[in-house]
Amino acid sequence: MSKQVPVGVSARHIHLSEEHVHILFGEGYQLTEMKPLSQPGQYAANETVAVTGPKGSFGKVRILGPVRKRTQLEVSRTDAFALGVNPPVRESGDIAGSAGITIQGPAGEVVVEEGVIVAARHIHFHTSDAERLGIQDKQKLSVRVGGDRGVVFEHVVARVSADFALDMHIDTDEANAAGVKNGDLAEIID
Repeated sequence: MSKQVPVGVSARHIHLSEEHVHILFGEGYQLTEMKPLSQPGQYAANETVAVTGPKGSFGKVRILGPVRKRTQLEVSRTDAFALGVNPPVRESGDIAGSAGITIQGPAGEVVVEEGVIVAARHIHFHTSDAERLGIQDKQKLSVRVGGDRGVVFEHVVARVSADFALDMHIDTDEANAAGVKNGDLAEIID
């Protein structure tokens, strides 16, 4: 039984609440889709924002849609150093007590007290894939990625839902260290 999973490399990006979209882009503004992402219903928006931390900033940070309940910036550890923040490694959505950031858009600015994380490496499993492989939601896995500098990633979180498509997400630091790119295959080994 194949335990191979396609790899998706996740660059820095931001998820915005509807309230923050309106502050940053104007009252009533709706994000527009540039291209769909690997997960059903998710997309890279045409819109970008600038983010600023105590030490540095990044312009043109891509917004991923649709809007979320709370604003969340996902960065690599290298990005965090450049911004001057020390975000925790967390699952998406778990932002309590995380680092803050200032976000600038064409119509306004938002200061969030928390919301910056380094996303925990994870695999999205459709429920049928999880059943086929005997994987439980929130299970921690070991995953081997090939490439020129193949590595084994530990503590890869399984996220199981009927709304997901099979896909492993790692950040740019992890992908660069392992020499892998979007579409490469990883193998669940434990």
